[in-house]
Amino acid sequence: MNYDNVEILFVDDNQDDAALTILALKKGGLTNIIYHVKDGAEALDFMYCRENYASRNIQNRPKLILLDLKMPKVTGIEVLEKLKSDTAHKTIPVVVLTSSKEDPDVKRCYELGANSYIVKPVESVNFFNTIKDLGLFWMILNHPPK
Repeated sequence: MNYDNVEILFVDDNQDDAALTILALKKGGLTNIIYHVKDGAEALDFMYCRENYASRNIQNRPKLILLDLKMPKVTGIEVLEKLKSDTAHKTIPVVVLTSSKEDPDVKRCYELGANSYIVKPVESVNFFNTIKDLGLFWMILNHPPK
C-alpha cells in the first residue's frame, strides 16, 4: 500500500468495530483511502514515519483521524495529546470514536483539541448511520485549512 495517499487514519484495537466502521464509510459512498492501525503506538509510528512506516513521506498527512480511546500500548488520549501539541499535526481533524461515555474522558479530549467526540452506538443500524454521517461531514462538507 502507498501510505502517502491515506486520507483517513483509523485507530481502533477492536477488529469487529473496525470492520463495521470501514464498511459503513464505504457503503456511505466514501471511496477515500482508509488505513486502519490497531493501537496508539502504531498510529504514532504512522504519523511520525517510524518503524514500518519509515519510508512514508511525513508531508502527506491524513485528512482525518478516527481515534478510539481505550487501547493497549498507547491510549487514544496519549495519541491525541501528542498530535495536537505538534504544530505539524494539530490542524488535522481528530474525531474520537469510542464506547466511553465517561465525562472525564469527554472533557479531557476536548481540552486536548479533539474536533468531535462520538460514542459508538450499540445497535448496528445506528452505528452504521452514525459512521456514514460522520464520514460525509468530515470528508465532504468540512473545509479544513490548507
